Amino acid sequence: MSAAAEELYSLLVPLSGDRLIVPRACVAEVVRFSTPEHEAGARDWMLGNVNWNGRPLPVVSFEGALGNEIPVATGRTRIVVFYASTGQLKTGYFGVLTQGFPQLVRVNKDVLKLEAKEGWPDEAPVFCRVRMINEFPLIPDLEKLEDMLARESQQA
Repeated sequence: MSAAAEELYSLLVPLSGDRLIVPRACVAEVVRFSTPEHEAGARDWMLGNVNWNGRPLPVVSFEGALGNEIPVATGRTRIVVFYASTGQLKTGYFGVLTQGFPQLVRVNKDVLKLEAKEGWPDEAPVFCRVRMINEFPLIPDLEKLEDMLARESQQA
C-alpha cells in the first residue's frame, strides 16, 4: 500500500483551550459565525439554529457538551458544518462552534498516538485524546454528538 493511501486528510478544529481532530471528509463547510436562534427549553450547549444555505442548521458548543463553560463568540469564531451520518437529524447537517480557523493536516499511524481514553464525563461525545507531534487533540464521537443533538431537538 502506498504512503498516500495510509494518510488521512484531517482538520484540527480549535476550541477554547483544546482542539478536535476530525477527518476532512466529515466536514461540509466552515462558515462565518452568526448568532443562533436559541430554542426555549434547550440545554445551554445546544446554541440554536442558524440559516445555512436556506435551511436551519443546529449549532452546538462542543465545550458545553463536555460540561465546560461555553465560550464567547469573537471575530475569529466560525461554525464547522458536519455531515450528519446517523439519519437522526432531518437537516442532514449540524454545526460546531469553533474558536478560530480549522487547520488542514495529514495524519498517519506514525504521527498519531493514543494519549488518553479518560478525563471527561462518561456521557461526553469523545472517543479519546491523541498525541500528534506537539498537539494533543480530542477525537470526537460525532455520532454520539448527533444523538445528543437529536434527543435535545425532540425535547425542546
